[in-house]
Order: sequence, then C-alpha cells, then structure tokens
Amino acid sequence: MPRRHYDESDVHVRPGKGSRPRTKDRPKHKDAKFGMVITKDRGRWGVALDDGPVVTCMRARELGRTAIEVGDRVGVVGDTSGHKDTLARIVKLAERTSVLRRTADDTDPYERIVVANADQMLIVTAVADPPPRSGFVERALVAAFVGNIHPILCLTKTDLADPAPFAAEFADLDISVVYAGLDDGLEQVSDAISGHLTALIGHSGVGKSTLVNRLVPEADRETGEVSAVGKGRHTSTQSVALPLPGDNGWIIDTPGIRSFGLAHVDADTVLGVFEDLAEATESCPRGCTHAGPPADPECGLDVPALIPPDSASARRAAAVRTLLAALRTNVDWEN
Repeated sequence: MPRRHYDESDVHVRPGKGSRPRTKDRPKHKDAKFGMVITKDRGRWGVALDDGPVVTCMRARELGRTAIEVGDRVGVVGDTSGHKDTLARIVKLAERTSVLRRTADDTDPYERIVVANADQMLIVTAVADPPPRSGFVERALVAAFVGNIHPILCLTKTDLADPAPFAAEFADLDISVVYAGLDDGLEQVSDAISGHLTALIGHSGVGKSTLVNRLVPEADRETGEVSAVGKGRHTSTQSVALPLPGDNGWIIDTPGIRSFGLAHVDADTVLGVFEDLAEATESCPRGCTHAGPPADPECGLDVPALIPPDSASARRAAAVRTLLAALRTNVDWEN
C-alpha cells in the first residue's frame, strides 16, 4: 500500500486568542421587549409580552444564576413570535416593587421567593373542612406586611360554617375580608382583585384551586378532595399567573403551602409596618422582644402615654403581638 503524502491541508490549526477579540462589556439589548413572567418550570419561563404573545424563554448567560420568578418584569430578545418550538432569551430583570418570601421553617436561612411584584395577597382559608388555622393566616399577614403587599383574607366554604367568629380574630388589623361559599356569588372577591396583580396562597384543601377555576373558568386548575383526617391533597405544584376575564388584572395561583417559615423576619420589621407602634417602640430598652410583661416590662407598647388604653393603637398592638407570637411558633399545617 503506497505511503500517503500529507500537505498543509491536513493540519488543523486552532485559531489564536487574538483572532477573536473579546470584551467585558455586556450587550445593551435596546431592542428587548418587556413582559411579565407567568410560568416557571425546569429552566424555562413563560413570558406574556406587553405588546405580543406568550413566549417561552431561557435565561441569558449574562444573567448567571439570577432568580427569575412568576410576576417578574423581564426584557426578552430573540424569537418573540410565540410560535411552537421557538425559544427566546431573558436578558433583563426589572427592579421589583414587592416580594413575597418564605423559608422552609424558622431555622432555614434560605429564602424562597414565592411571587414577585404582587400588589395584593389573597389569603385563602376555609372556615370548615378543614377547620381554619389562625396561625397560618397570622404568618401570611406578617409576610404580606413586610413584603409591601396588601393582604386580603378570603374565607371559603362559608356554606358549611359561620365565618364571622374567625374573621373577628383579625378585625383590629384593619384587613379586608371577603367570602366565597360554594353557593355564593363571587362579587366580593372579583371586586377586590379587579385591576390588581393578586397572589393567592393557602394550605391544601381550602378550595383555592376551586376558587381559581370559578374566577378564571378556562384555567382548569386541578382540584382535590379533603381526606377523612382533614388533610388536603396538594393539587397545584407550580405558581402560574392567570389573566382575569376582560384583561382586568391577574391572579397568581401558588402551590399549597405546608409551612410558612419566616426566618428572614424579626419583630422590629413587623412593627415598622405600623407607624404608631413603631414610634412607641423607639423608647424600648435594647433587646426588647415587644412581647410585653413579664418578658419585657418596659416595652413601649405598654406605656399609656404612648399607647393609650382602649385606643385603636392599643387594640392594634394586641393584634400585632399575636402576630409576633405566631412568628415564634412554626407549624406543619398538615399535621
């Protein structure tokens, strides 16, 4: 067999570094189209563009591991046609106006962002089957207050029990309460969420997915029955933003929550939400937990000159102390 002769065409030359000039400057992406993230699943995000369709996106390399959550405002480039099997890139993340956070429990330092940019939180709880749990509502209120989100308590299954006693537990916090029985209309709920971006949270079995399906009939969210021991089956596994009929706002359905850890929240942060209480606690001694006597005998919330007895501030202080007590007690809501 004759020996083969090689020439320069047989040599593979790797281009030198000088042949591909690089720059540390990030692209400007001035042509990015903005929209809201409506779904998130395994490295892919669904984005409803402001002036176009819903597009499937990946996160651009220059964003690194930047967290992008449902509700975020993002800038998108690439194929923004929304056609099947197309993929665009998220290249910009707008500053958030609010963040709903939680931790797995009160000892977990890792914060999980549940929803971004919601201006309202609809705390959904049943008044029966399963019975209402005030501790969950109290913790959800804390998360809303510190996250700059307006809370609304939504009581479901009102055809099974009188909702008034449970609603009265939160009257001194001046939060809105709406009702949604199976046989009732949804006028109260619809009016409360109209024109807003509202996050719905609740533990399993309270009828949250049923409520979503009534508000957005085409949503087709999976629903489940409550077991014989009063535990709900988790039916929503991913957060999803759904447009209300008539383009009159959005609701974000979140997965059923077993526990609402608030490791990132302290008492002073909660009190800072209420101007009158924050002002009163400025006179508290260092290390005051604001729990009141005997633990904190010199707490500013107990000084009559600062918080007059039988005043609205006094009733609010008592209600907020209930929230602070809930802050110190973490519960698995399915046990």
